[in-house]
Amino acid sequence: MAAERPHFRFWPKGVARELVVPQATLPEYLDTAARRYPDKAAIVYCGGIVRYAELKQRVDATAAYLRGVLKLQRGGRVLVASQNCPQFVVACYATLRAGGVVVPVNPMSKAQEVRYYADNSGARLAFVAQELLENFEPGVVDRIVVHAYSEAVGQTDDEIPDWVLEPVRPVTRPDCVLSSVIPAQAGAQGLPAVAPTDLALLPYTSGTTGHPKGCMHTHQTVVASLAASHIWKGLHCESVLLAVAPLFHMLGLQNGMNMPIFLGGTSVMLPRWNPALAARLIERHRVTAWTAPPAMILDFFANPEVERRDISSLTLLSGGSAAMPEAVALMMQQRHGITYNEGYGLTETASFLQANPLARGKRQCLGIPAQGVDTRIVDPVTLQELPQGEVGELVTNAPQVMTGYWNNPQADREAFLEIEGKRFFRTGDLASMDEEGYFFMRDRLKRMINTSGYKVWPAEVENMMYEHPAVHEACIIGVPDAKQGEAVKALVSLKPGFRGEVSEQDIVDWARDRMAVYKAPRLVEFLDALPKSGTGKILWRELQEQHRAAASREQR
Repeated sequence: MAAERPHFRFWPKGVARELVVPQATLPEYLDTAARRYPDKAAIVYCGGIVRYAELKQRVDATAAYLRGVLKLQRGGRVLVASQNCPQFVVACYATLRAGGVVVPVNPMSKAQEVRYYADNSGARLAFVAQELLENFEPGVVDRIVVHAYSEAVGQTDDEIPDWVLEPVRPVTRPDCVLSSVIPAQAGAQGLPAVAPTDLALLPYTSGTTGHPKGCMHTHQTVVASLAASHIWKGLHCESVLLAVAPLFHMLGLQNGMNMPIFLGGTSVMLPRWNPALAARLIERHRVTAWTAPPAMILDFFANPEVERRDISSLTLLSGGSAAMPEAVALMMQQRHGITYNEGYGLTETASFLQANPLARGKRQCLGIPAQGVDTRIVDPVTLQELPQGEVGELVTNAPQVMTGYWNNPQADREAFLEIEGKRFFRTGDLASMDEEGYFFMRDRLKRMINTSGYKVWPAEVENMMYEHPAVHEACIIGVPDAKQGEAVKALVSLKPGFRGEVSEQDIVDWARDRMAVYKAPRLVEFLDALPKSGTGKILWRELQEQHRAAASREQR
């Protein structure tokens, strides 16, 4: 049936229709790169350079420490919480080499969220940047390896944030140890054999029920995404990739960390987004490819520094999470000769799943299914496949789809279905397919907000909002935002005794103290009461439509 799909008429030349998934683990790609290119820059960061031989040496030594001193067992989960830095890469690959499972933690997470990740995953060890240690309360895990970003900084005239330059703080907690105590060299003897089918990553995605869910990715599912992506985009060992998207997020983790190592290429890493610095680094290091959400790319080209720099080496920009405006895509092509390659992927699909052919892309489009991917549109109620042009739920079968949700069989039953004997993942996105086999996003089946590429599930935020003593009822909605795509807005009714005593800004500040900043409502509006259905349910969709329309009128 796949051969009859219309998108094969526009299939990229030189790209196989099916994907032969490499039977290799992520650390094996590091071994290969270190053997082939020992003196090549693997990571460039704030004036410092980590070469492949050194990276492998540090990973091996840290893996030996995890096994020998911290007693990490095969399959043991390890939290990694940090802004972008070489230590993040070492922590992840050492965990994988030691047979463990990486649980990336959003550095914006507060203590309550961190505790949930630790408790739900069963992680007993963590790698944590020193300024985030306050969110890892004593007892949340058994042992913590603490690092400072300044340890990776080299000589540079670039402006570096003060928090990156902060010296190593002494640790006094008995559950903590500085990363500097790990020997610089150690053999890989005694480390377990790791199989491609072993669990490798457990990134969390928030859920409709209010509780984040861990997505189980093996080495094989992660490598499948990388193997398809690098061929589709024409990436190779000479590619220099800009790593700006946060590494805890699957977009940044796959494209900024795993892809360069997979290729034996170079990652030019920024600790945090800075458009002017990004332009200078692209010029200096001849960056060739960059994957980022559209909001970041819009910010980049709006910065005057871009016009003063030679960014001619940059040949490919790719991303997803929101549609790229036509005018901006046209400007990039005409002024800079840069192709913006829109695609579609999820945490559950290890990022890369669909993309537009480089030579025949369509704007505001999810592209076509990539190698080995079978995507269909089905009726979300009957689950019957719908004809071309009709709007339904996008479901997909692909080698990069996660094996399931961590310890959540009920979520698995809801997320997967069988079609023609194949297991398909239900994305919860409503889409349609045109006559040429290209897919277009139309709406969402699930109640979700997308702010700058981060998924926010209203139920999770609402659950936390009810912890505020003044909140009687809360409804979280998404409203249009020119820069972020959508902004999180809280519609709140207060308990009688608090009316006039608590302000909207009080609620905003309270939320930011208790949840990751991208989840916390940026906008709060008080209502006397929230409208309800006959069964007593808050009419969130009606409220969302009203406030979205009002926000759109204000932006005109």
